[in-house]
Amino acid sequence: MNDSKDILAVGSIAFDTIETPKGKREHILGGSSTYFSVSSALYSDVSLIGVVGKDFTEEHWEVFEKYNINVDSVDKSDGLTFSWGGKYNHDFSSRDTLFTNLGVFENFKPNVINNYNNPILYLGNIQPELQFDVISKVKDPFLIAADSMNLWIDLFPKDVIKLIHKVDIFLLNDEEAMQLCGHSNLNKIIKEFLSYGPKIVIIKMGSKGSLIGFDNQIIKVSCVPNVQVVDPTGAGDSFAGGVLGYIAQNGLDDPVKAVMHGTAVASFTVSAFGLENLYNIQLDLINDKIKEIQIL
Repeated sequence: MNDSKDILAVGSIAFDTIETPKGKREHILGGSSTYFSVSSALYSDVSLIGVVGKDFTEEHWEVFEKYNINVDSVDKSDGLTFSWGGKYNHDFSSRDTLFTNLGVFENFKPNVINNYNNPILYLGNIQPELQFDVISKVKDPFLIAADSMNLWIDLFPKDVIKLIHKVDIFLLNDEEAMQLCGHSNLNKIIKEFLSYGPKIVIIKMGSKGSLIGFDNQIIKVSCVPNVQVVDPTGAGDSFAGGVLGYIAQNGLDDPVKAVMHGTAVASFTVSAFGLENLYNIQLDLINDKIKEIQIL
């Protein structure tokens, strides 16, 4: 991976308890940066910024070690690792949060060890204040990509808008985009976001695929057809991992191909619980999925 840009990511490392129509898993490794890093490590060298508690065992560290993910900037704190529980409805169209225990994540202050060389910086969907903090601490990033979520849009909408002005690539889902802008015309939303300065805006639409805006173009990319959904948790972060992994190898010349890679990676995530399918994917399997994706 010597020819790839390094990737540096900040986000949550967590234990998830997930219930879907396909079954249940308790206390499995999850969190936004976990899904992202395992997905993007297929393409490039990845480093994490985060925090875990004393309940994070050697078995959990071995997951990052297996994919050569650098954890020098992951703090080991006294307390319990962030944990979350969620239950999806019968057709996966909605999800109820059963519990959220922030643990050591409640007082998380990013600790960035600056030995990263011109990395792609990915800001997972954590509080905007923490995203700004990481931006200020990372020297000379090649580009900055960021995700957000409905909670932060609800609590800190002005900060989310401020964040869009600071990044090169902005990702969020369709409901979040409409919530932030107050209307439902996604094409207009993309044009509005692009006017703030990003080179690329990506709106994720679940089973309807995604919209990507760049260079005065808006292109729709389908999802992978005929994927049996088992657990959608982590799909957005896996998608981002595939997108930025491709860009780390190939640059920004073909954003559509990057989104196709993200779409293919996410299809593996949703078809099993947690990280189960991500552990086994290879680039040739991703390329097989890409052949099934349509550009509209």
